[in-house]
Amino acid sequence: MIWKGTLCLLLLLLVRAVSSSRPEKMLTINLSGGANLLPSWPILSAGAFVVIALVLSFYLIFEHLAIYNQPEEQKFLIGLILMVPVYAVESFLSLLNSEVAFICEIMRDCYEAFAMYCFERYLIACLGGEERTIRLMETQAQISSSTALLELEYFDGVVKHPFPLNCFLKHWYLGSDFYYAVKIGIVQYMILKTICALLAILLELFGVYGEGKFQWRYGYPYLAVVLNFSQTWALYCLIQFYSVTKEKLEPIKPLAKFLVFKSIVFLTWWQGVAVNFLFSTGAFKGHLAQELKTRIQDYIICIEMGVAAVVHLHVFPAKPYQRGERCFRNVSVMADYASLGSPLDPEEVRESGRLTRMRIGRPDDGEKRLSFPQSVRDVVLGSGG
Repeated sequence: MIWKGTLCLLLLLLVRAVSSSRPEKMLTINLSGGANLLPSWPILSAGAFVVIALVLSFYLIFEHLAIYNQPEEQKFLIGLILMVPVYAVESFLSLLNSEVAFICEIMRDCYEAFAMYCFERYLIACLGGEERTIRLMETQAQISSSTALLELEYFDGVVKHPFPLNCFLKHWYLGSDFYYAVKIGIVQYMILKTICALLAILLELFGVYGEGKFQWRYGYPYLAVVLNFSQTWALYCLIQFYSVTKEKLEPIKPLAKFLVFKSIVFLTWWQGVAVNFLFSTGAFKGHLAQELKTRIQDYIICIEMGVAAVVHLHVFPAKPYQRGERCFRNVSVMADYASLGSPLDPEEVRESGRLTRMRIGRPDDGEKRLSFPQSVRDVVLGSGG
């Protein structure tokens, strides 16, 4: 309930900020001419890429809903896939009318924080949940006489930091210590992203936000520095988590997913900061350049989201979740217990055998078809899980 109250407060402050600073021109799109009108070719080209992004993204989402057999994983995948339409729509609206750019940017920032949560939860769900993830990490710290020297990537279960982080940070130990350090590193970005969005609204109320202006009397450069460090630390934590779990996550091809997600979240941020900085230094001059100052970033994102939607079809496909395609994960339960040195759980062994037989036999038609409303309900109600 806390996040709902925070969201309501955010929306109220946002409406107040925009209505007070832009009382007359809010939510108006000038298509008849004047300074608010872009040349037709950027609008048409950006619109074409936005349509591509929307069509392909929702096609992929409906594919996942049609074969919704792994809800603990797929509900977070759907949250990640929705990044593309959210980014595309808000960028296109900002491109049409710069007066709503501030609203769209705040909304994008909030969803970006949610997408970071979805990505972390998706990886953990693929590893079998928090408890199993911690146990898998603890087993990597166990060294036996049969362990090859080249396999000792984390000697004594220690994750060492590179220079200069090792000068002021303690080593992380595989297990709960490492897991919660990474989790906090990702959650802090979600929290700071929301706080900075609230501060941006408050500063806009008093006219001292100065988006894109790198001047000491405005709040934008200070918030940009804070978010820069926060994003860098969150990215570092994700890299460390990937390096530890990449072998266990190999069946889902984690590197491609990691690179795509990082590109959308982090590169778009740095891209926007770079564009604002170049304008602040006077690198771009001329009437048209100044007119499009707040829209260049939005135009680039529209193009990028069209490309990202195509990439998502190959990186986050729904086919592996068809009946019989994902049985390797259940069969590997016995291998997981063997690696942990624990006795087999009879219930999980029976479940593995049941799904393996399903792979050989033809699935029943009633089993094959999942109720579409049930899928949607699980996504909406279970996304916070």
